[in-house]
Amino acid sequence: MSEIKFYLVKGSALFGESHYPEKRKFVKIVRALNEKQAIEYIYSYFGSKNKIKRYNIKIEQISEIKEEEIPDRRIRELAKIDKIIM
Repeated sequence: MSEIKFYLVKGSALFGESHYPEKRKFVKIVRALNEKQAIEYIYSYFGSKNKIKRYNIKIEQISEIKEEEIPDRRIRELAKIDKIIM
């Protein structure tokens, strides 16, 4: 079974394509099995939340990071959880 890794994804996206287009940079930490799944998550996240098409999302850098290097404390704490009970 593969281990889940953390990826730091940097890039830019064109927000508000129809009315007032604005190009913004983003930095996102993603949990995925490999880089391909991390990229797919970025496309689906921005597509569903902001209605941005895939061709308007430019990924500039993707790098694997260790759990200790994650800057957000909440994400570090969630990474330590083994299972979630609802």
